[in-house]
Amino acid sequence: MRCLVIEDEIDTSNYICKGLRDAGHSASACASGAEAKALALGSEWDIVILDRMLPGVRDGLSIVEQMRAQGKTTPVIVVSALNSIEARVGGLRGGADDYLSKPFAFSELLARVEALQRRSAPGADSAQLQVADLKLDLRTLRVTRGNKVIALQPREYRLLEYLMRNVGQVVTRTMLLESVWDYHFDPQTNVIDVQISRLRAKVDKDFPVMLIHTLRGVGYRMGDGPDAGSPLE
Repeated sequence: MRCLVIEDEIDTSNYICKGLRDAGHSASACASGAEAKALALGSEWDIVILDRMLPGVRDGLSIVEQMRAQGKTTPVIVVSALNSIEARVGGLRGGADDYLSKPFAFSELLARVEALQRRSAPGADSAQLQVADLKLDLRTLRVTRGNKVIALQPREYRLLEYLMRNVGQVVTRTMLLESVWDYHFDPQTNVIDVQISRLRAKVDKDFPVMLIHTLRGVGYRMGDGPDAGSPLE
């Protein structure tokens, strides 16, 4: 894939570009708002990775807005230190396809890049995640299972989104601490167990098929197949 990395922090830009190239993709970088506009609007890319805070523009989202105004449907992942739920909602509603808070693990960024690549194929829906009858709308942040609307707290939403993006895969405690809690160390608390229990009560309670499973001593897995895992409860 041809990737455009718009990031003014040189170390972060180099980190992203190297990771993308190591994964077999091409990566071009720019650090200013003016250069970003010229490249994003004047060339064709398979994906754009964009920091919101750039010199020369009020908000990096203005670049996304101009892309969409020109009819460009190129997937855009916003990476930003602005990690409140309001910032995430604003980024998605501003035209971004995904939003990743700093600091992040490159493995998660790469997974999101590859997921958007798959969903940008003809007929794919890049605005929704779905596992069985559980749906998560990435633009409105609306979660439903069957005909039931599920209300989630911000952390529960991030946890569910991460599990759904890794459906069928084992998600370890370390992966969740890095990606959902932004911890790069284990605080030795039961915070993950508590949040998983709360999320399961909302997502799985009153439904005949459990989707969130615990693999004891390993981690968690989301899915509805026979090998999904052994439930905690």
